[in-house]
Amino acid sequence: MATKTIARPTTPVASEDNAQDAADLLENTLSQLEALLWVCHGEDIDWCSGDGPRRLDNLLWLAAELASKAGELFQMSEKARRRAPDTGI
Repeated sequence: MATKTIARPTTPVASEDNAQDAADLLENTLSQLEALLWVCHGEDIDWCSGDGPRRLDNLLWLAAELASKAGELFQMSEKARRRAPDTGI
């Protein structure tokens, strides 16, 4: 079975000890948005050369971040649901 591969950001990922500043976060977000818009245009995209591989990496990075955030939100909602009193409705 193949190992799971997730695209990595083109700039270093922030850890709690090494948080990125607002300019880095904005640059990361703009790179992801640019890749998403580029894919939406979709006409004659060459994924193997030119800007294609970089855009694809940014798009996969965006998808991985969204999946991670969705997982975190799900965990938060489950914790809140477990703490909420059962109203029987």
